[in-house]
Amino acid sequence: MANSYSALGRWFEYLNDDCDYGQWSQYLIDLVKTRASGLSGLDIGCGNGYFTRAFIKEGFSVRGVDISPQMLDTAKTLALKEGVKAEFLLGDITKLTINGKVDFCIAVNDCINYVPKDKLTKAFSHVYNCLKKGGVFIFDISSSEKLKTVVGNNVFAEDRDDISYMWFNSVDGDKVIMDLTFFEKGKDNNYNRFDERHIQYIYEEDEILSALKASGFSAESAGHLGKDKKDRINFICIRL
Repeated sequence: MANSYSALGRWFEYLNDDCDYGQWSQYLIDLVKTRASGLSGLDIGCGNGYFTRAFIKEGFSVRGVDISPQMLDTAKTLALKEGVKAEFLLGDITKLTINGKVDFCIAVNDCINYVPKDKLTKAFSHVYNCLKKGGVFIFDISSSEKLKTVVGNNVFAEDRDDISYMWFNSVDGDKVIMDLTFFEKGKDNNYNRFDERHIQYIYEEDEILSALKASGFSAESAGHLGKDKKDRINFICIRL
């Protein structure tokens, strides 16, 4: 997992420009405003930092956390470009510790799908320990249906002027193995090839709720998100 975004980490937000980050971040901000009691938070699995920047622009005090140094390098560059004073931390959700406690944590866009099944409860416990009593944890997963029938056993590709990629996926039991090949345009107009592998774990909703309960959270499913309302499941959790 640590090396999964060595190439993609520099391009993640750019290549996901069809996600409607603006609407997505506003949904999260509005949800946090109604559920959390304060303004301090963590954006776990922050990637290139879009949600971190959006929360800070709304007056929140949010730190971004990600396991990929390449992700964080780009996050810092984009924050500086937008004039956003943001702190980004290198960290793994299964080992996460911070100084002090925060009012809320978010972990969106498949962060939890990257957590191996034998480490899921441990990951939730670390998030639990980062929160104040009554703190809110909001996250999502790609649904099992999406990973099995849309992403799994499928091939995706895109060709842009500055980068092209091919993405080969296969379902292997309770996980999807994703092999990606990138061709990145260099300063000399030649293309450099990079290869990396991602593994996402297929979770059913009851597996997630069971692990949350074992970690001490009071949790609820906030329903499905996505174009067909089956792609993504949101969860809202409270530290008791």
